[in-house]
Amino acid sequence: MKGGISNVWFDRFKISNDCPEHLESIDVMCQVLTDLINDEVKSGIKKNRILIGGFSMGGCMAMHVAYRNHQDVAGVFALSSFLNKTSAVYQALQKRAGALPELFQCHGTADELVLHSWGEETNSALQSLGVSTKFHSFPGLFHELSTGELEKLRAWILAKLPGEIEGHKE
Repeated sequence: MKGGISNVWFDRFKISNDCPEHLESIDVMCQVLTDLINDEVKSGIKKNRILIGGFSMGGCMAMHVAYRNHQDVAGVFALSSFLNKTSAVYQALQKRAGALPELFQCHGTADELVLHSWGEETNSALQSLGVSTKFHSFPGLFHELSTGELEKLRAWILAKLPGEIEGHKE
């Protein structure tokens, strides 16, 4: 940030939903993640048993990977995440054919880094392009994770991938 070295999924021109995406760096990471997904498939994991998701930029990256390149995964989750208004994801979905993975989103209403409204706008845009979505707002939550959010995510994962944790006691 501000010219300093940091670890991020991809470059941004600024943290805003109304600027162009830095597609060159996004596409590099899409390929890295595609290679990882392909390795999982080669090892015997069925694509319809793979979920892709993350927090903040990780959620944005998950939406890019799934909706642009892997529309046959089981689902996508994006926590405190957004897509730019002119995202390549929207362009890819306009040309798509067939079913799309469901999107599970959570966002804090007090998030000052990634505004709650950006998450809502992303959700609405994806719905308008045929994505089935679940959006959960968390009052007073900043740009962070909460226990309630993780509990909702866990329930969604278990519903998407039944049988994976049955028999395990907590």
